[in-house]
Amino acid sequence: MEPRKFFSLLLGVTLALTPINGAYDKERDALLKGTFPQDFIWSSATAAYQIEGAWNVSDKGPSIWDTLAHQGRVNNQDTGDVACDSYHKYPEDVALMKQMGLKYYRFSISWPRIFPTGEQQDGVNQDGVDYYNRLIDELIVNDIQPMVTLFHWDLPQVLQDRYGGFLNNHTNTTVIHDLFGDYARFLYQNYGDRVKYWITFNEPWITAWLGYGIGNFAPQHNEPAEGQYKAAHNIILSHAKAYHIYDDEFRAAQGGQVGITLNCDWGTPKTPADADAALRYVQFFLGWFAHPIYKNGDYPEVMKTTMARKAQEEGRTTSRLPEFTPEQKLSISGTGDFFGLNHYTTVEVTDACCTPIENPNYDTDKDVGTGHAPDWPRAASSWLYVVPWGIRNLLGFIKEEYGDPEIYVTENGRSDHDQDPAIMMDMERICYYMMYTNEVMKASNMDNVKVKAYTAWSLLDNFEWLSGYSERFGLHYVDFNDPTRTRYPKASSVFFKQLVRNNGYPEGSEFTKYVENMWYFCHNTTEAEVNGYTGGASQISSLFSLFLAIPMMIAYSLIA
Repeated sequence: MEPRKFFSLLLGVTLALTPINGAYDKERDALLKGTFPQDFIWSSATAAYQIEGAWNVSDKGPSIWDTLAHQGRVNNQDTGDVACDSYHKYPEDVALMKQMGLKYYRFSISWPRIFPTGEQQDGVNQDGVDYYNRLIDELIVNDIQPMVTLFHWDLPQVLQDRYGGFLNNHTNTTVIHDLFGDYARFLYQNYGDRVKYWITFNEPWITAWLGYGIGNFAPQHNEPAEGQYKAAHNIILSHAKAYHIYDDEFRAAQGGQVGITLNCDWGTPKTPADADAALRYVQFFLGWFAHPIYKNGDYPEVMKTTMARKAQEEGRTTSRLPEFTPEQKLSISGTGDFFGLNHYTTVEVTDACCTPIENPNYDTDKDVGTGHAPDWPRAASSWLYVVPWGIRNLLGFIKEEYGDPEIYVTENGRSDHDQDPAIMMDMERICYYMMYTNEVMKASNMDNVKVKAYTAWSLLDNFEWLSGYSERFGLHYVDFNDPTRTRYPKASSVFFKQLVRNNGYPEGSEFTKYVENMWYFCHNTTEAEVNGYTGGASQISSLFSLFLAIPMMIAYSLIA
């Protein structure tokens, strides 16, 4: 379906169901009973810099996040030097996954832990190679399949210094693509006999805009007019390079799959007049990377025409958006065996076209305004509003826009504040997982979207980038004041275990009955707002907490 028509249809359905984007709607937000397909993948995820620690063990090189954190740029001057100490405690982490019944684990490999300078010719850190072999073997022994991300933001600092990282500032214009290809080939060679799911890049939108555009994230390059477009261009070419290396040299023997994980907030139009703006928002966000890889090797048309218009307004002879050559377009198109999606939240979009901007940047290039409905609950992270139906809409958009690919939800989760006493009975996270996974099931079972996996972010409380340890996303609590970094299961880990065991919300199961009792409480409704519901929110909370408390104690006795 033509994307503009899809957005118009989506808007019509939304307005018919509810007068405002955030209001509870009995029909749209009803619990769907049923199960996911039998081969559905349930997973949890982490990232190397966020959990491993051991930042300078053996010959590991520094990453751009080591540099940023050591400059005191993170909240409370936190660093990932120790983090969860998973470099030493990985067997314990695998035991937590097994206790939860998970069959898959998504983690990332640290490039500077393998190649300290980022370049293979400068030497290989064998201790790093051995560490990931031990982790993968531990997973396999416990019947857990590894899903490996090659790059989750921790670029070797030397590559940033030598070549400008993904800006690729070098007379040899393909240097970063070739170096990433060398790194990918080495991982395929060493781990591909056991790893069957590869993700080249995690959230390149973050790396490009926050890292090379406004420079809040590593590597702290501030060039908001063009930096993000240069970096994104090179990331896409690097991804294609890694994909073709696997396709040409390893696929026949190893039989794995290669994709990329893209993040996107769903953009819902605030009014019918904002429908085009909402589509433009999603194309500048998701389509920036997805359109080249999953559609035709090139940027979305609305992105190219918008940037061409802005070039005229700015008196430029060329667009700030780079162009792919015909050969590059052919190389990029179709380089995804699956579509990896990280999704957390939704924004309301309004049209802000087309006033010329004195200091152009990616945010203003989109010609949109964003906000949030007044009744959307917010998590500890300032950007994370709980809008469950957004993920169903986004999954439907991907199905229609990109040729109905197989979609792996590779991250989804909710943050709490770090506080004393710790939040162990994390009911709001339970509600989040309950509502969002049910919307994913609606996309699968009602909309025929090929959703193959759901991955909870995250297995552990960890280093949350610039927020340090002040925000906690984990299914397991980590005591960062304890030198042993003891892990403790939260209530959400027990809920997620039951969700995995039931493979959804089967009709008549005890698990589904408990979920039904919690449903309206989780949607922040009152008795008067829901026909036929007679229990109070506090009563539900107490019942559900009791349901969770007993298995929590059992789980803790098995893990501790």
